[in-house]
Amino acid sequence: MNPCFAKRLFLITFCLALSACENDQNRSPVLNVAVASNFRAAATELSQAFSQQSGIEIRLSAGSTGKHYAQILNGAPFDVFLAADTRRPRLLDEKNLIQPNSRITYAIGKLVLWSPDQLLIEGQGLPDKPFAHLAIANPELAPYGLAAQQALQSLGRWDDLASTMVRGENVGQVMQYVISGNAELGFVSAAQLIELDDRGSRWEIPPTLHQPIQQQAVQLSNDDAATAFMSFLVDRSARAIIAKHGYHLP
Repeated sequence: MNPCFAKRLFLITFCLALSACENDQNRSPVLNVAVASNFRAAATELSQAFSQQSGIEIRLSAGSTGKHYAQILNGAPFDVFLAADTRRPRLLDEKNLIQPNSRITYAIGKLVLWSPDQLLIEGQGLPDKPFAHLAIANPELAPYGLAAQQALQSLGRWDDLASTMVRGENVGQVMQYVISGNAELGFVSAAQLIELDDRGSRWEIPPTLHQPIQQQAVQLSNDDAATAFMSFLVDRSARAIIAKHGYHLP
């Protein structure tokens, strides 16, 4: 190879590497957040507000709390986990997989039985009218599914309604089943119904029928951006967003 050409090639390669390094340094940090399906809309608005304040980009991954928990155990590179229960965050804490003292309750969910049929659910209680399919999130994976199971058991209806149940992995899938007509009604989060206003019929399940749906967050990485986001979650502006999306505040 011509010595002059080799020298020129080295200088070009060096400049390209230096430019790439500078671009990496100028690029905004990205925070990977695992979020329970019921909290996806609220988390999206929270992420936008946090990014505007901090310049930190947030990448959300929505799914069932149980599935996220399994992914974290298998080394998924999440920085923060917004769960829909207290059990999985507590287990992660016990396994020393979270940052010390980072476990907080950020929201308390509301369980609702909902149908797009305006006349199916009348008053307080399960429908008297016949229905073929009742959608429910998998109680083993989704806290809202567990709360629905507990509510039906409290009412003495779990066994006799078992044959009608269509199970989704999370409340997001339950909502899809009901909207698509694959189930006439289903147990969802009140937060999922915010944009639907008064459409359909619903029964907000009395909290005495199930254990409280306390949703906890944990910080998984020691990244400064993750620490900043956890602090933001308890800020007044963040709490206002959470309440707006249909949650009780801790």
